[in-house]
Amino acid sequence: MVKAFDELPVRNESKLRVGVVGEILVKFHPTANNEIVRVIESEGAEAVVPDLVDFLLYSSSGNLFRRRKLAGSLRGALLARLAIALIELFRVRMKRGLAASKRFDPPQGFRRLAEGVDGIVQLGNMTGEGWFLTAEMVELIGSGVNAIACIQPFACLPNHVTGKGMIRELRRRHPEVTIAPIDYDPGASEVNQLNRLKLLLTGPHL
Repeated sequence: MVKAFDELPVRNESKLRVGVVGEILVKFHPTANNEIVRVIESEGAEAVVPDLVDFLLYSSSGNLFRRRKLAGSLRGALLARLAIALIELFRVRMKRGLAASKRFDPPQGFRRLAEGVDGIVQLGNMTGEGWFLTAEMVELIGSGVNAIACIQPFACLPNHVTGKGMIRELRRRHPEVTIAPIDYDPGASEVNQLNRLKLLLTGPHL
């Protein structure tokens, strides 16, 4: 698949890359996020959405932290370590293919994701998307994405803490990056969502 995409003809055109992170359902479900990927692409930009597998790894890793810091069970930690190892094993060939590609980059290892939030948020923050939400933004910034839409349901407090709450520190570390928090909720104004997204697309990163 990677080889086939590498051989497709492309135009010599540079597009703004816009990262999309946030609460897991809103991030991936087009109905929940009012088709944010389609809107970004219709505005001439490229949507960059981190994959779902890293979220599964994050969900498994909670038991490792509980074992180290909170007297969690040894059985839970061993099962978590096994689950992470198996998932990473399945991704080995994919990462090799992407690493050999002329146009694609392989995803970071899960350990590097966790290391990326050092000094920003603690790994003990495991409610909702927890530290993983911040880690995704750090990963996107490291891959050259200078515009990020941080999306979440209006009343999802954990994601407001590790999403909106981390934006100030990320901006301090990376002043060249524009991050726009956008609330998606049945009662939220779609016009307001669209306006915030368009402001993101025309931000100072251009």
